[in-house]
Amino acid sequence: ASRLDAHEADVGTIEPVDLVGLAAEECARVDADLDADAGADALEVAGVAKLLRRAVRNLLENARRYSNGEITVIVRRMGTMAEVRVCDRGPGVPPDQRERIFEPFYRLPGASERAGGVGLGLALVRSIASRHHGSVHCEDHTGGGACFVLRLPLHTGRSGAA
Repeated sequence: ASRLDAHEADVGTIEPVDLVGLAAEECARVDADLDADAGADALEVAGVAKLLRRAVRNLLENARRYSNGEITVIVRRMGTMAEVRVCDRGPGVPPDQRERIFEPFYRLPGASERAGGVGLGLALVRSIASRHHGSVHCEDHTGGGACFVLRLPLHTGRSGAA
């Protein structure tokens, strides 16, 4: 996490990353459903594959920890951005906590050590998103639960540092 925050640090090779393929592999690991837009098979972002994989994995592990049912990952194009939504059927996140949960070591009130984690997973996701000129936020999931929305700029064919 600290290496990510030092933007000069070399954290890996920038390359085109297939978000649909990455999401499919990570969904298979935790038995989550994948819903990708038709034609989304060419949804590529310029980034460090291992970091983007870590971001998606952290969101899925978080959903698995708190969900009371299905977990769905939705990958789609939103204009010039790729969007990965990880939605669960857990207790959700109160609106006044939705920014704080991305702070290092912050955990929702009532989250016990037994639930696992120390409060770094979502902070790392935000750091990875930022390093890739993207964003992440939390919103309500219709019908109950939470959706974590990771947005990243689509690959344009140019190379550059993330």
